[in-house]
Amino acid sequence: MLCARLWTRSAPLLWRRAQSHAAAGAGGAGGTRLDLSGIYPPIATPFTAEEDVDHRRLEENLQKYAKIPFKGLVVQGSNGEYPYLTQEERVEVVRTVRRSLPAGKLLMAGSGCESTRATVRLTEEMAAAGADAVLVVTPCFYKGKMDSRALIQHFTTVADSSAVPVVLYSVPANTGLELPPEAVVRLAQHPNIVGLKDSGGDITRIGLIVHQTEAQDFQVLAGSAGFLMAAYCVGAVGGVCALANVLGRELCELERLCASGRWEEARVLQRRLIEPNAAVTRKLGVPALKQAMEWFGFHGGACRSPLQPLTEAETEQLRRDFASNGWL
Repeated sequence: MLCARLWTRSAPLLWRRAQSHAAAGAGGAGGTRLDLSGIYPPIATPFTAEEDVDHRRLEENLQKYAKIPFKGLVVQGSNGEYPYLTQEERVEVVRTVRRSLPAGKLLMAGSGCESTRATVRLTEEMAAAGADAVLVVTPCFYKGKMDSRALIQHFTTVADSSAVPVVLYSVPANTGLELPPEAVVRLAQHPNIVGLKDSGGDITRIGLIVHQTEAQDFQVLAGSAGFLMAAYCVGAVGGVCALANVLGRELCELERLCASGRWEEARVLQRRLIEPNAAVTRKLGVPALKQAMEWFGFHGGACRSPLQPLTEAETEQLRRDFASNGWL
């Protein structure tokens, strides 16, 4: 009932945004903003036994993802193990995805680095490699100095120089740093900053950002499947969800149910996604995601060191989290 009431109040806003985003199309031509609405898997990076990027297995995964109604793919996000890849490897992975991605699907490439200078350069390379937009994570090594002033300067400089739209990325579980709402509201005014992937899970924060950026037609993407329905309730337009690498069709179905206001069906599906989502994110992380991918017919494989494979006990826990919700 709560979501139904929220939907009644927020439907006009979501409808206006959907119409504006549809007019933008895939390229954001004519001064309108790029439409981000939909579900994106932040794809994993397969490796060979020698820990080289396995482009052949990556392409085989992409062929399977092409059959799922994703809005697009996020490449070289946290689940792609981007901190462990060289910049050259990161760009080459984007090139591989671009060659395989069906027409009409968006390619959002992670281009965040610790320095503004390096981020600007990698953003240029990602755009040249075929990215439709870039996902820029908060720099965090000197997190004590990454206040709103520093972050606004960083993202503004990147957006000023970028040939493609910029999506902000706040993932405090990995960075120890949350992009302050006041900084997001300020950055939303930039014509080349079109949205935010928020992985923190604070629904009041997401709702506040949506509310305070309505005039800019700013788009918020939920950063996890565990709170996807709740994020839709307060005005998010989609999600970048690790679990979509495994249960992609189910996440797209949840999106469809939320977009059509079928909240009771959405609630039932959302509840079944919470435990497996937690298992492949905050509980067991990327090694668990890659293990689950193997169970569901995708190439996951091992992570690049120093990430370690799951223990036997962790693998059994992962299996229980999926099986107890009817997925295995």
